[in-house]
Amino acid sequence: MQKGTINVQTENIFPIIKKFLYSDHEIFLRELISNAVDATQKLKTISTAGDFAGEVGDTHIEVFLDKKKKTLTVKDRGIGMTTEEVEKFINQIAFSSAEEFIEKYKSQSEANPIIGHFGLGFYSSFMVADKVEIITKTYKKGPGTKAVKWECDGSPNYTMSESDKKDRGTEITLFISEESNEFLEEQRILTLLKKYCKFLPVEIIFGTEKTYEPTGEKDKDGHDKTKEVEKPRIINNPNPLWNQKPVDLKDEDYKNFYRELYPMNFEEPLFNIHLNVDYPFTLTGILYFPKVKKTFEVQRDKIQLYCNQVFVTDSVEGIVPDFLTLLHGVIDSPDIPLNVSRSYLQSDPNVKKISAHITKKVADKLEELFKNSRADFEAKWDDIKIFIEYGMVSEEKFNERAEKFCLLKNDEGKFFTLDEYKEHVKALQTDKDKNVVYLYSTNSEEQHSFISAAKERGYDVLLMDTVLDSHFINLMERKLEKTRFTRVDADTIDKLIPKDDELPSKLNDDQKNLLKPVIESQINKEKFIVQFESLSESEQPMIITQPEFMRRMRDMSAMGGNNYFGAMPEQYNLVVNCNHPLVSKILEEKDETKQGILAKQLTDIALLSQNLLKGEELTNFIKRSVSLID
Repeated sequence: MQKGTINVQTENIFPIIKKFLYSDHEIFLRELISNAVDATQKLKTISTAGDFAGEVGDTHIEVFLDKKKKTLTVKDRGIGMTTEEVEKFINQIAFSSAEEFIEKYKSQSEANPIIGHFGLGFYSSFMVADKVEIITKTYKKGPGTKAVKWECDGSPNYTMSESDKKDRGTEITLFISEESNEFLEEQRILTLLKKYCKFLPVEIIFGTEKTYEPTGEKDKDGHDKTKEVEKPRIINNPNPLWNQKPVDLKDEDYKNFYRELYPMNFEEPLFNIHLNVDYPFTLTGILYFPKVKKTFEVQRDKIQLYCNQVFVTDSVEGIVPDFLTLLHGVIDSPDIPLNVSRSYLQSDPNVKKISAHITKKVADKLEELFKNSRADFEAKWDDIKIFIEYGMVSEEKFNERAEKFCLLKNDEGKFFTLDEYKEHVKALQTDKDKNVVYLYSTNSEEQHSFISAAKERGYDVLLMDTVLDSHFINLMERKLEKTRFTRVDADTIDKLIPKDDELPSKLNDDQKNLLKPVIESQINKEKFIVQFESLSESEQPMIITQPEFMRRMRDMSAMGGNNYFGAMPEQYNLVVNCNHPLVSKILEEKDETKQGILAKQLTDIALLSQNLLKGEELTNFIKRSVSLID
């Protein structure tokens, strides 16, 4: 038996490993399985290169759990190790065998990619184990190739001895520590295997599962008979769809894979992008466009990041641009490091290049869809609008591309590109300062009377009803020259797009001064500001508007989580139409009681039109209306 001390720089390495090697202790299982996959892939590579004369045979990896003995074992039939290799790759922490192997078999290893690029993965097992045991036998024949048993109790001391293991490969057994008892539960291990190993390229078996198979016989009703069979439980799909050629796949294949990724998501994706890049970096994957609700209620943990089919993370914020986190799917690249912290991933230059490329591919796909079938693109617009707007607001490079396929939709359901819409409205909707005014509605039902007034003038009204539209409007006003957006109820119709010609007023300043306190006595003066304007007689006698600037600041403040504007009382304008006969009638009424009733009725009608009349005020309005009709 050989005894020795693991070659480390400090005797405190194990406490550091236990506490800080990975942010999640559960990662140990990913690392051990990844090492087993590497050992298997190396054997296949050596066999392909002609350096292994034996039979590769069955190369599956098995995981065993023994709750009584408090052990968890990972067993492979891969390349195995000699005594010297254990000395080199286990007893010298962070001396990775992967780098040396890749260099030797560079041309062959591309077919069977090696996962590991540093040697700390094995030692993650000490995060959850009091003791770790390795029994390994190399694929090599001849002297010095006997099986080896290595043991370590979590101190820098280890023991090595011969083993009677007959078949090639490696078994790693963890004696789980008391504080890590969760990893002795079958369901916990099964969950972790499905999380981290779902698409590893070597078949992984954990326990058994019951299934039903046909017996080849019929029952009395002519139906096929089945029998219950207990089979090895295979955890993974070794050949996931993203590794297959797009030309060989159909739409149904992509939909089935989406169901495999998200078995609890019952909505079909809109479309997908199959990524397949080999220069200047290697990248494969499939991204799906889900249906995103207008309210922006979306889960951001739906993109799964892989490195050579090993799960890295599904928390990709800061790793890919924020707007891409709305997508679902898989990204796989050997250039994404299997590293210990997400902050490292976020700053990794390769990850940043990959992120930029994915943004480009997404823009390519959207532009292709728009050019190839505009009608189909328009049909999907309501579902992808938030995604495109989010990308344009947050990513300059995506913005530049998206200007070609970003659409504006009016309240009649017609679609226009940015250039098309400007041509559509500039003749009628240019104000006296030569600005083209884009009128928009956030709710076509609530703002119906204002939309109708705009249409009577021949104006067009856009529908901007998503939570991101206030940010998008600000972006468009910066991008589009001599253009401004105004909500259709932000002012009276004549003031929305002011022209040089203004209607004369039937009320002089003295009359307005007499009328103003009468109207103010019927409203909450803290909430409403009375204004007099010269409108057409066909317009309403009183109209409620809300200043564009204040509302936009509120919307953006609410979206950003800032309550400063949200805490301020809402401010509205009560616009009095100087040219309406009923307004003149208030002024002419000498009976103060009747004058007050008429003023109150007109202000309540204006409030009602904006859904601002509620509770007791609404009840009183109904009673008063019935009384007046009587």
